[in-house]
Amino acid sequence: MTRSDVVPEVIWTPKPERVARAAITDFASFAAERTGSPLPDYAALWEFSTTDLPGFWSAVADYFQIRWHDRPTAVLPEAVMPGADWFPGGTLNYAEHALSKADRTGGDPAVIAIEEDGTERLVGPDELRAMVGAAQAGLSRLGVGAGDRVVALVPNSVQALVAFLAAASLGAVWSSCSPDFGAPSVIDRFTQISPTVLIAVDGYRYGGKAFPVAETVGKIRAALPTLAGAVHIPALGTPPPDGMLSWDELTAESAEPDFTPVPFSAPLWVLYSSGTTGLPKPIVQSVGGILVEHLKSLRLHWDLGPGERFLWFTTTGWMMWNFLIGGLLVDATIVLYDGSPGYPDLNALWKTAERHRVGLFGMSAPYVTACQKAGLTPAAQFDLTSIGAIGSTGSPLSTAGFRWLRDEVGADIQIASFSGGTDLCTGVVGGAPNVPVWLGEISCRALGAKVESFSPTGDSLVDEVGELVITAPMPSMPVFFWGDDGTRLHDSYFAEYPGVWRHGDWIRVSSRGSCVIEGRSDATLNRGGVRMGTAEFYRVVESVAAVVDSLVVDTSSSAAEGDLLLFVVLDGDPDRDQVFADLRRLIRAELSPRHVPGSIIAVPAVPHTMNGKKSEVPVKRILAGADVDTAVSRDALADPEGFDAFLEVARDALRGGAGG
Repeated sequence: MTRSDVVPEVIWTPKPERVARAAITDFASFAAERTGSPLPDYAALWEFSTTDLPGFWSAVADYFQIRWHDRPTAVLPEAVMPGADWFPGGTLNYAEHALSKADRTGGDPAVIAIEEDGTERLVGPDELRAMVGAAQAGLSRLGVGAGDRVVALVPNSVQALVAFLAAASLGAVWSSCSPDFGAPSVIDRFTQISPTVLIAVDGYRYGGKAFPVAETVGKIRAALPTLAGAVHIPALGTPPPDGMLSWDELTAESAEPDFTPVPFSAPLWVLYSSGTTGLPKPIVQSVGGILVEHLKSLRLHWDLGPGERFLWFTTTGWMMWNFLIGGLLVDATIVLYDGSPGYPDLNALWKTAERHRVGLFGMSAPYVTACQKAGLTPAAQFDLTSIGAIGSTGSPLSTAGFRWLRDEVGADIQIASFSGGTDLCTGVVGGAPNVPVWLGEISCRALGAKVESFSPTGDSLVDEVGELVITAPMPSMPVFFWGDDGTRLHDSYFAEYPGVWRHGDWIRVSSRGSCVIEGRSDATLNRGGVRMGTAEFYRVVESVAAVVDSLVVDTSSSAAEGDLLLFVVLDGDPDRDQVFADLRRLIRAELSPRHVPGSIIAVPAVPHTMNGKKSEVPVKRILAGADVDTAVSRDALADPEGFDAFLEVARDALRGGAGG
């Protein structure tokens, strides 16, 4: 694997006054008093958090004043993976923590809900609590109790938040999909968990257009024989179909919310893997595990708290929605944006950040790239002085993306690229308010996340690329996969290194503690024994101005080295020969001669999953001869028709020897 000892430029340094007032500084003092040992900097705090798991996580629980109904008998009796039993004997309720805070400053709303047409709704904490109480009463009338599943086909809206909190208050299990998912994709997910209630909109708006989903909802209902009820949300104004309650009927009865205590390890929600190459994995995370993890992450790493406005552009089908609503746990105002980030133009989210004085603004790395390529200059157009930190995830943020955020959004803003994922519903590497930002790097490993880079033989690496592993348990790790006897969970994370979580990414951990994610380890480019992560490849390719998007596929097998194929989406109609020549020259100079592609092929679009990840592995399998229907689930793709168009161009080019 590649090695790098070059220290990149520091593009943000925390000011002493910011470090002094940061929650992480206060927490470090709190933890040091308990342990009797000084924790003078982030490195010392991280070391404590990953070597004394009971000491660290009990400090988190006490610092954030977890509301126990029954106190736990221990923190972690045995640090094993899989099967860690966190806070046994403890009972609590997630919704109680989200709704019971009273530290909002100046009458701040709990929620600001915004639609792409500019419609806004501000919901105060008392109103939110009343809405949840009414929805809880409605779900109870439908027979929902602790452990039952409530599923939803909903956009990023107030009703989605209220329905989740109502389900959580009852001790029920939540699961949601975005309404742009096709019926087969939703059915593949929801049928695995046998839900009691379905909540669904009649349609959604995106890019200035209305998209009815009544037919999709009908198919989903027909595929779920365990439903005791279904609820209709009239996003497009249509009446409920036969057999569905209206949202107004569900919430007709006023009631104060009641909070059912459940064990720390009880399921809170079910998230799903992308499902591009098979049935999506139904990943179950626990009530207590998510609660302590999100409190730690949002308050200590993101320094989010009372008086802050928190916006992360997401849908309900991405784990970032679950992370976003966790802002309620730390008294922040959460901003729910429903619609296209590019409607009426790419400035829509920047306008929202200005209007609502957003302090923590989260986005995907592709959104940063799109703004950069479009030549946006947000700081010159909007007052963004409220922003203290920008979060980026979904894929690695390029060096050019770091520079653009610094130059065009604000040099005083912390750029917190972070990575983790659906499996943990958090970031395991990210930023902290007392750690610098190095150009192109993720600042640190997260507290409580013992992230290491492993060689194939299980040796820990520094300044070298290896497998991203986690060598100590975390509370938000899945408690199980729904319907699994443990075999599938074990095979997904623990088969490669027994007792160690293998995440599926390449990572380089520097001697400074910073990190670089180098792409998926199952999509490695292995050229003549020189292995490279795809993220490093894309950083170079997509630095070329004419390249909008790209996808690289290594057709090598274990028996022979095949061609390296580079698919590119070009901006406008440039001189292809010149662009392809520039790409080859740049790849040779900045990567290696072995990684110069044999073919460069222009395509109309690169296939992405619903969550925005490039579909490298399915494309590789298909081009190697696998049947399309066995290699990829079309309903897991953001644009199935575009995927077909991509394959047609790719196959024609390969058959005809076309491409550069």
